[in-house]
Amino acid sequence: MSSPPNMGDPLTSPASSRALPLDPADRELTKLRRINASLMQRVERSMDQQGNAYSLFQTAISLEGQVRARTEELKAALTRLEKINGEMMAARDAAERANRFKTRFFTAVGHDLLQPLHAARLSVSALSETDSNGADQALTRQIDHALTSIEEILRTILDLSKLEAGVIKPNMQAVGLDQLFASLMTGLGPLAVRKPLVLTRRHTGAAVMTDPLMLRRILQNLLANAVHYTESGSVKIAARRRGANVRIEIWDTGPGICAAEQKSIFEEFQRGSSSEAAGRSGFGLGLSIAQRMAETLGHPLGVCSKPGRGSMFHVSAPYAGEAPAIAEPVPSSASDADPYGFSGVDVLVIDNDPNVRDAMQTLLERWSCRMTFVSSMADIRALLANPTYQPRLVLADYHLDQGETGLEAVQRLRDAFGQELPAVVITADHTDEVTNLVSPHCDILRKPVRPAELRALMHHLLG
Repeated sequence: MSSPPNMGDPLTSPASSRALPLDPADRELTKLRRINASLMQRVERSMDQQGNAYSLFQTAISLEGQVRARTEELKAALTRLEKINGEMMAARDAAERANRFKTRFFTAVGHDLLQPLHAARLSVSALSETDSNGADQALTRQIDHALTSIEEILRTILDLSKLEAGVIKPNMQAVGLDQLFASLMTGLGPLAVRKPLVLTRRHTGAAVMTDPLMLRRILQNLLANAVHYTESGSVKIAARRRGANVRIEIWDTGPGICAAEQKSIFEEFQRGSSSEAAGRSGFGLGLSIAQRMAETLGHPLGVCSKPGRGSMFHVSAPYAGEAPAIAEPVPSSASDADPYGFSGVDVLVIDNDPNVRDAMQTLLERWSCRMTFVSSMADIRALLANPTYQPRLVLADYHLDQGETGLEAVQRLRDAFGQELPAVVITADHTDEVTNLVSPHCDILRKPVRPAELRALMHHLLG
């Protein structure tokens, strides 16, 4: 028989179990477990942080290595770049030295070649003025044509060497166009008369801001082309205002230029079909040089043309006000007995080249001049010891012996005879330095001198 449950046992009663407090050992155990769990969480967090820090440390080490590697690569690249820059600078310096040498070489060679060419042209001119038969005259013309071709080639070489070397620096100043036009007419007039062509200029009264030597070279090139290619009719140079600029125009009645060639003719080694049809020789560099000089000056250069009717080349320069009027040259008083108008004129020739002196003597004798020749400052001092001698005109070579110059000789003569003594300095040195030294004091002609140009200038200086 089963016993009834003991309801009064305080140890087994649920109510009693809920009511009884925990054993202190259990409480301590529970507390320790909580502390342990908290410590474990902290340790885990610390371990995670240390892991992250270690990972960051490893990443930093890796990045530092990459930075070091990139730095080394950059240093190597900079070293290579410095080496390349050094090589480029050395190559540039070598090229500049080569350009300077080339310019000096061509200048020296040009001077040495122009000297005998100058003597040859004077001699041929004197020969052409003799009373020779038709065959001799034809031969003389052929020689003169050959000399002209050589002269053009030499001038082209000298101009190209200067442009390539970059030694041409514009000297901008106000230049009166009427005086420039008159000078160009003096040089090209005889060539136009032989064709024959009517060569005219229109009075403008304006001045432009430009380099006088470079603008003269451009216009001389354009005018010479117009005269060469125009077989009949006229060539005219004029200028007109266009706002803040002045447009200089060269008109001709030549064969004209087709539209397809009007741009290409300004390129190197390009010659128009009209040049080939006329049998003209050359390298096709004249207009290219004119174009490059115009670009250096900032003067736009262009052409308008119609085949069969002629062409008009134009170059524009900034307007610089009105220029003083110039006196028109007085025609020379020539006669049958004195066809050149120089009979009895005392001309002093200063030149150290015997060949040039001989050629000049032959030419001036044909012009009925009285001549005296000297070659140095010592000769001039001896000449000035004669109180009865006084020349009316001096023709002086620029480069004399022992570093003396014709300009110094002219100044010495003017000190003795007066500043009004007219003088022409003739030189084979085409540099701007010589031109700038001579032009403020004397008229200047560049070898080889065309005798007709010399004769016209002599008439102008003698009044």
